[in-house]
Amino acid sequence: MTRDGLRPVSRRTVAAVAVAAAFGLGGGLTASASETPPAPAQAQSPGEIWKRTELFFGTGKPDGTEVTDKEFAAFSDREITPAFPDGFTRLDGSGQWRGGSGTIVREHTHLIVLLYPFANRDAERRIEEVRADYEKQFDQESVLRSDSVEKVSF
Repeated sequence: MTRDGLRPVSRRTVAAVAVAAAFGLGGGLTASASETPPAPAQAQSPGEIWKRTELFFGTGKPDGTEVTDKEFAAFSDREITPAFPDGFTRLDGSGQWRGGSGTIVREHTHLIVLLYPFANRDAERRIEEVRADYEKQFDQESVLRSDSVEKVSF
């Protein structure tokens, strides 16, 4: 206790209170929903809700070689373009994942981004055919698929 009868406050306590105050964790004032102005209609983004699928094509083969850019371009021309003639985006990167054997695999990766309307009932079948064809042609354990929903405007 100090002369004024109060206990000293540690630096750790002061720091914790400062962080809590900075992040609004101290029960401070908050605006209620009724005080938040509604967003004007023109501020909303235009577009329609579509499906988005990302396919991750690893290039490492079990024999230690890689699917070359030329081989992937030929696969894309033969398989992906006919399945999705309206278009797609190809991004290239470096990937890492743990294979079925437990080994960490690092490899060059081609990412294909597909956007298509919900009404496109054939897209699911075509996506799965592309994945299966790549796995078979290039002796791949899998082709990662990620699906989401996006708002799209052209």
